[in-house]
Amino acid sequence: MFVAPFMIVFVAMFLVPLLYAAYFSLFREQLVGGNVFVGLENYSRAFGDDQLWTGIGRVCLFFLIQVPIMLVAALAFALALDTGLTRLKRTTRLGIFVPYAVPGVIATLMWGFLYGPDFGPFAQLADKIGLSAPDFLSQHLMLGSLANIVFWEFTGYNMVILYAALRSVPTEIYEAAAVDGAGQWRIAWSIKIPALRGALAVCMIFSIIGSFQLFNEPQLMKSLAPTVIDDAYTPNLYAYNLAFVGQEYNYAAAVSFVLGLVILAGSYAFMFATNRRSRR
Repeated sequence: MFVAPFMIVFVAMFLVPLLYAAYFSLFREQLVGGNVFVGLENYSRAFGDDQLWTGIGRVCLFFLIQVPIMLVAALAFALALDTGLTRLKRTTRLGIFVPYAVPGVIATLMWGFLYGPDFGPFAQLADKIGLSAPDFLSQHLMLGSLANIVFWEFTGYNMVILYAALRSVPTEIYEAAAVDGAGQWRIAWSIKIPALRGALAVCMIFSIIGSFQLFNEPQLMKSLAPTVIDDAYTPNLYAYNLAFVGQEYNYAAAVSFVLGLVILAGSYAFMFATNRRSRR
């Protein structure tokens, strides 16, 4: 009875739309005849769609660039806060977490202004000192610019997860290591980081899912760099444009399920590798 409200909302808002989308992906809209059952034809088209796989490859590169840097920074902040090396611990912790509380749309608009080649502060500063500002919205730097926005947004979120995990480690372990002559660096490397293995795995799973679902940032930055970010820049953006621009709702549903399979495969591969390593 206590679980029933959650189950009702879960079924109504998640399972039913998911099943409907799966059913919808098996049809094709035609001028004559309306929706016609085509079986797995949309999925066959998706697996051979170069635009989709180019977008998936791009978010894979995004993941490889952004996630390691973000998790290392989050781990460093969590360790620094846990050891008490930072002053004003609560203020520092709040300051690191605050960017996550900023809506993604606002954060992207803010960074879009900062990246601006004409009125952005970086461009103005470079102009005053007689240098040419890097074009953050160019083809070569756009992926890094998006990675920087996501880094700014989610480092604090991951830091809180890691810091909470550190606070659950018994302090007696640290005290015993200190009695044996271990310094802060040794304690961090030999005790704290191994104790964070589960929390780091959770952060990594969230990062895999979030990276492959990248949407808000490229969608908003597209207006600033329309020649760099196209309709298929990321898989989620591609599915959105297929549905709401191209009116290909059935194929967009199939693309979404293919993306879900890619995310599931990536998450499973990471968990399998992690579990295999922990057994050794």
